[in-house]
Amino acid sequence: MANAHDTHHEGNHGSVKSYMIGFVLSIILTAIPFGLVMFPSLPKNLTVLVVVAMAVIQVVVHLVYFLHMDRSKEQRSNVSTFLFTTLVIALLVGLSLWIMFNIHIEMMAK
Repeated sequence: MANAHDTHHEGNHGSVKSYMIGFVLSIILTAIPFGLVMFPSLPKNLTVLVVVAMAVIQVVVHLVYFLHMDRSKEQRSNVSTFLFTTLVIALLVGLSLWIMFNIHIEMMAK
């Protein structure tokens, strides 16, 4: 009888080195915005821009180093599913905000 581990399809698992690189990058990408907020040295608009940029970069780091999403053939379906989900969420949130903004404008005009 086959063991459950024998029938498991092995995916692209990262090495300890890649997990450590991802971990260190995540710590750095968290420490920079934390430091900017705790010890304000930049204008508020620039601080917000840096925090958002670090958040986007950190999402990419997590996708690459922890979820192992890359350009390989094996990951193509995962990447396209992720991109479609991101598009749907962006549309849902963006259009909801647009509707609420327009409703607010219409309510204030009366």
